[in-house]
Amino acid sequence: MGDRNRVGAGPVAPEQMIAEARKAFFVMFAFVAFVWLVQLANVADEYDLSRDYGVVSREPGALPHVLSAPFLHWNWAHIESNSGPLFVFGFLAAYRGVARFLALSLLVAVTSGLTVWIFEQSAANTVGASGLVYGYFGYVVVRGLFDRHLIDSLIGVVMAASFAYLLTVAVPGTPGVSWLGHLGGLIGGLVGAWLFRNRRPRGDVPGPGPSAGPGRADGDTGQLTQGKPSAPSGHPRADLHKELRDLGLL
Repeated sequence: MGDRNRVGAGPVAPEQMIAEARKAFFVMFAFVAFVWLVQLANVADEYDLSRDYGVVSREPGALPHVLSAPFLHWNWAHIESNSGPLFVFGFLAAYRGVARFLALSLLVAVTSGLTVWIFEQSAANTVGASGLVYGYFGYVVVRGLFDRHLIDSLIGVVMAASFAYLLTVAVPGTPGVSWLGHLGGLIGGLVGAWLFRNRRPRGDVPGPGPSAGPGRADGDTGQLTQGKPSAPSGHPRADLHKELRDLGLL
């Protein structure tokens, strides 16, 4: 997995990050391709799949459909509008670890579907991948804050500024759109960013590091590597300092 596979693990090497990004690309390509294959079958079946496996509020038999509804759509315009954002936000959510991304996808599908199943007042049949889109969007925007990761924080700022308009469809008032599914997906993405954040072990406090070349080690100020200060290993800002050094900013 990208970044860390376990509590307290250090940042991954660039080569591993590139490998994870490549894996994320193919995962999302396969994901979107599968959604389109389902759409072809759905069209051939005159959209019976959407009618039979969509989410209908407070109908007990439709509760398991929270896991099938994200793969179904009502028409070509519906799937076309979802496919681009699904791929982009899905890739950004997956490029630091596909296993974590799959767990996030399950969480978002459940929170989006349950929000519709519990709170939708009409008997509308709700399907579509937009709940996942909003979940991935929320996750990408705040992930860097929880992980204290500079690059992901910058990506989150750019995505939030570029796609803030998406939030207007997560509130009541847009006809023919399941704003509850969008809102539930968004909440799932935000919760997922916290649940799947990179954790450090308790009691992990800064300590003196070994001397590094012409610099010196100091328990209070951290390490001096070639005359440039950095946080000691285990320090909460150690990852940030490493990224700044890699970017030539420290």
